[in-house]
Amino acid sequence: MKKAEPALLTEKTADTIRHKIVSGELAPGLRLSEAALSEQLTISRNTLREVFRLLTQEGLLRYEPNRGVYVAEPDMAAIIDIYRLRQLIECSALRNAYPLHPAVERMTQAVSQARALSLQQDWTGVGTANMQFHSAIVDLADSERLNRIYRNISAELRLAFGHLNDAELLHAPYVEKNGAILALLNAGQNEQAAQALSAYLELSQRTVLAALSRRAR
Repeated sequence: MKKAEPALLTEKTADTIRHKIVSGELAPGLRLSEAALSEQLTISRNTLREVFRLLTQEGLLRYEPNRGVYVAEPDMAAIIDIYRLRQLIECSALRNAYPLHPAVERMTQAVSQARALSLQQDWTGVGTANMQFHSAIVDLADSERLNRIYRNISAELRLAFGHLNDAELLHAPYVEKNGAILALLNAGQNEQAAQALSAYLELSQRTVLAALSRRAR
């Protein structure tokens, strides 16, 4: 098998690490072992260093001289900016979605999965299903550029959620809120769905910022 070109391998590896962040596998503040990660991903350390450089530029990792590379912990300004972008991207996507868009089925699957996982008290899994729901909302816009932007936002958002130690408190209230937004969209009430999402995002932002404020005391 022909080896992947260096640039392609770097981007594929960066995508893998982003996915690990979105899924909650890599927690905020975690120190990354260059030796262990290069072995796990079967790539050279030089390639991994390039991946680290790329993800540091994106704000997902941070480098501390003489200490190493860590998964980032978004501060208050970053969290506010993340939610500002979510309001612009997601609410617009809902307002302009057309009926029977394929992404609606992915939203439906994400809601069903979150409900099933909540019954199992798997709140980390519920959080991942919630992220999938919102990614599907962005897919309604049919814009690969927005999808790329949102992939990075999703990873930063999962790191922001790390400020809350109680995963149930963070994710449980939004399972049925997602269901309600989906129901409005299916009923053709796009504007109402967008308004419900806007209020939802405001509540989520306040929850995360409050948790960050408590940790800073």
